[in-house]
Amino acid sequence: MDIYKKRSLIKLCIASAMLFALSLTTETFAQDSSTSSTSAEVIETVTDTIVASPTMEAATDNITELATGLNTVWMLLAAMLVFFMQPGFALVEAGFTRTKNTANILMKNFVDFMFGSLLYWFIGFGLMFGVGGFVGMPHFFNLSFLDSELPREGFLIFQTVFCATAATIVSGAMAERTKFSMYLVYTIFISVLIYPVSGHWTWGGGWLMNGEEGSFMMDLFGTTFHDFAGSTIVHSVGGWISLVGAAILGPRIGKYGKDGKSKAIPGHNLTIAALGVFILWFGWFGFNPGSQLAAATTADQEAISHVFLTTNLAACAGGFFALLVSWIKYSKPSLSLTLNGILAGLVGITAGCDAVSAAGAVIIGAICGVVMIFSVEFIDRILKIDDPVGASSVHGVCGCLGTILTGLFSVSEGVFYGHGYGFFGAQIFGALVVGAWAASMGFIIFKALDKIHGLRVSARVEEEGLDIYEHGESAYN
Repeated sequence: MDIYKKRSLIKLCIASAMLFALSLTTETFAQDSSTSSTSAEVIETVTDTIVASPTMEAATDNITELATGLNTVWMLLAAMLVFFMQPGFALVEAGFTRTKNTANILMKNFVDFMFGSLLYWFIGFGLMFGVGGFVGMPHFFNLSFLDSELPREGFLIFQTVFCATAATIVSGAMAERTKFSMYLVYTIFISVLIYPVSGHWTWGGGWLMNGEEGSFMMDLFGTTFHDFAGSTIVHSVGGWISLVGAAILGPRIGKYGKDGKSKAIPGHNLTIAALGVFILWFGWFGFNPGSQLAAATTADQEAISHVFLTTNLAACAGGFFALLVSWIKYSKPSLSLTLNGILAGLVGITAGCDAVSAAGAVIIGAICGVVMIFSVEFIDRILKIDDPVGASSVHGVCGCLGTILTGLFSVSEGVFYGHGYGFFGAQIFGALVVGAWAASMGFIIFKALDKIHGLRVSARVEEEGLDIYEHGESAYN
């Protein structure tokens, strides 16, 4: 028993004895008004002493510490789940591409996280969350600028895994023909420039999410842009960079015939691709619910539970409707399109997982799953852009679409719930601005790299495989 508990017990015993003695005195001298008055004063004094005791203050401090500890553990657990999405991306990309490039795919996914973590800690975190207008003030290696109830180091880790996700999306779209050295370079730009700047506009408290009176968004739309866990901020940023990069890089050898028609280049292992999607689905339960960043109160627990539900329902709806449409369109239920349909539903719901109902989540997931199929076909056959894993459609198109659909299905601000078109307009505007930023910066970076050093490997390296020529080893022996 600590000293505060001993003091409290002693004070309680003294108070009880005094109350008992005073009650006897009151019964004996019931007509003595001065005694009654004195008794009341003593009781009030003792009560005040007990209430103001250090024990109550200590208890309050203990509750606060417990709540902060619970929130911190939840945040770090969510960060671990999001980190576990990295092997998910690696397996999906490897499964959808050919055997001769598997080691290259796996290496790039490791590099995403290694480079991304170091660079985001060095400068990206400060650019995203530092004070500033267009971009935050850089605080090289220094986290003391951040004012947060949660541990700064923990919050850095949580944001780092999101940054790494945006970077790794690009890997799949430009797979099987990109120089490894050039991949390292543009990963740097994503981690220290493209993602932190658009992240500052939104999660960093910048102009797109500034709800102060007289701010740009409040004057124009009467509300702010909403992206709870990153449909636009993370996924569409990676998706639009992927689309631009794949376009500049050009298609793989043999992808299009002399007549211009697209030819399928099957991946080598749908089994590991399917495992990768299961891992991503699992990791998304940290990606979306973890963005609540708190779990201590009843409101937090209800919010997390709701986000779990909407996330799962959207994934199921996206996969199911992708399966159904592929069956109708191609006369066979496609496993690869079903896998991407699940991911499309997850990407689409990420913006509004906290704001839409369960039914709204199903509708958003279904729409994204269907649109993804037609988007893959349009990009492949009409735009003639070769995206081996469909990253542009899954992350770029569905990330943007899901953000916009939140403006329709949000229970508190959506058009379908009678709240007008202000929020819907804010969602469209935010998705377009962030998308334009990512695509334009991606274009500048890729064009510059292509002119300076060349993005693409030689035809011989591409035909024989990047594993041996770029890394001197093969994933399969």
